[in-house]
Amino acid sequence: MIDKIELIGLLAAILTTIAFIPQVFKVIKTRSSEGLSLTTYLIFITGVSLWLIYGICKMSFSMILGNGITVLLSAIIIYYILINRNSN
Repeated sequence: MIDKIELIGLLAAILTTIAFIPQVFKVIKTRSSEGLSLTTYLIFITGVSLWLIYGICKMSFSMILGNGITVLLSAIIIYYILINRNSN
């Protein structure tokens, strides 16, 4: 059974994770990452990866789920930033 605090964390994880979905779809659809900062996304994915590790250590389902998916979505954006950088 998930306790009430974990439910708040799960809702936070869902909301902050789905915030990236429109950006990922836009980058994939347009195949353009123009205007996106590689440095920002590298710092961001490092921070989110550390939150993921922290969530694993704490055995927090909401932190693991939210940060795991966010790492994946951010990695997709970084991939397109690098692809676009190399093709120019």
